[in-house]
Amino acid sequence: MYKLLLFLLMISLGLMAQNNRVFDDLREPEIGVVEKLDTYISEDIMVIDENKQPVQLLSLIDKPTILNLVYYRCPGICSPIMESLANVVDRTDMTIGVDFQILTVSFDPTEGTELAQQKRNNYFYLIKREFDPDGWRFFTADSASARNLTDQVGFRYKKVGFDYIHTATIIILSPDGKITRYLQGVYYLLFDVKMAVIEAAQGKSGPSISRVLAYCYSFDPAGQRYVFDITKIAGTIILFFGVVIFLFLVIRYRTKKSIPKEA
Repeated sequence: MYKLLLFLLMISLGLMAQNNRVFDDLREPEIGVVEKLDTYISEDIMVIDENKQPVQLLSLIDKPTILNLVYYRCPGICSPIMESLANVVDRTDMTIGVDFQILTVSFDPTEGTELAQQKRNNYFYLIKREFDPDGWRFFTADSASARNLTDQVGFRYKKVGFDYIHTATIIILSPDGKITRYLQGVYYLLFDVKMAVIEAAQGKSGPSISRVLAYCYSFDPAGQRYVFDITKIAGTIILFFGVVIFLFLVIRYRTKKSIPKEA
């Protein structure tokens, strides 16, 4: 029995070691989002506006704000994210510029104001209703500010060649610059965005349920999409049942030893 318990323990430790990378990725992913709820945007982050002038990011935040981190040349998920935001602006019963605003900031320091304004015109064209154009502004940033901002909000990305591998998420900020929620994915439901904006106005924060989904899905940089990660799920299930069986046998073995033998 002792050898069997030792064997099961070795298997469990091996599975735990094999899956250690999985849990590390969930906590601190190289590419993804580490939620920084209740953290405030600092005063030292500067962005470059449509007039090529530096402006303090925090000074722009005076209402519930959707912070949209992208790079404008992105061949993958950045365009669907901004298309989804344009759809929100077009269909929501909230008033952009009054109830909330969107600040899109490029984290690629090589991109300039002209490209930002080109993207602004492209996505404004998708919005068919009348709206305040100052409710959705497009910015660029230098390398120091871009890195500072992404670090503060927990947005992890990696440069590969001339492009970046990154996740799809928008970050909701309260009127005083506090991070209150993350909405992950490429498309956003009107209800989810409205509730996030209402809660941000009240200063309420809450974790994203998509953190659980992010464990089940991995980002495929080649296809620029999320795919179901069967390896993670299978490894976790095997590990769970291995530990359960090991504990069951340990308890059973100790119980048998504690029962006195009849004469």
